[in-house]
Amino acid sequence: MQKFRIRTAAASDLDEARAVMLDTVYRDFGTGYMPRWHADIIDPESFYVVPPRHTLLVAVDEKDGTVAATAALDARGPAHPPNPRWLAERYPSGETAQLRRVYTRPEHRRRGLARQLVEELLDFVRADGGYRSVYLHADPHSPGAMSLWRTLGKVVCDEREDVPGGGSGVVHFEIPLA
Repeated sequence: MQKFRIRTAAASDLDEARAVMLDTVYRDFGTGYMPRWHADIIDPESFYVVPPRHTLLVAVDEKDGTVAATAALDARGPAHPPNPRWLAERYPSGETAQLRRVYTRPEHRRRGLARQLVEELLDFVRADGGYRSVYLHADPHSPGAMSLWRTLGKVVCDEREDVPGGGSGVVHFEIPLA
């Protein structure tokens, strides 16, 4: 059975972590790289490694040392626009831990890696002590995303139903800290 080690990303992991993230935005989301949405993917060190209240985790295959999955966290709340104003006000930057880039390579899915990564991120949030809430948004077309997030948190806004014109079509979640 394949074993994975969850750890904070080291400098030597960043190229592979970036590849996991870029592969996901091209393959699963079909958007490709969009600078206004994905600048953190190109420079994960500045976004997740350097800032003290941010982190980037990786799941590493113990057999060959490759990065199989990623998960990041930062202290930036959702921006308005593109998100609804009330959502940005509910989850302000500095008080909100936003989960980002929880991506698993297709050949490693359905093994619990994303859930393990999120549990580690939640431990990071609790240890920080300064976050009031945990927020994320998910693309409903991302394989396995909706079922994972619904087991871990609650939907606070489904733009397809709650925003006139469907907004950007994403689903916003809050994950309890307890």
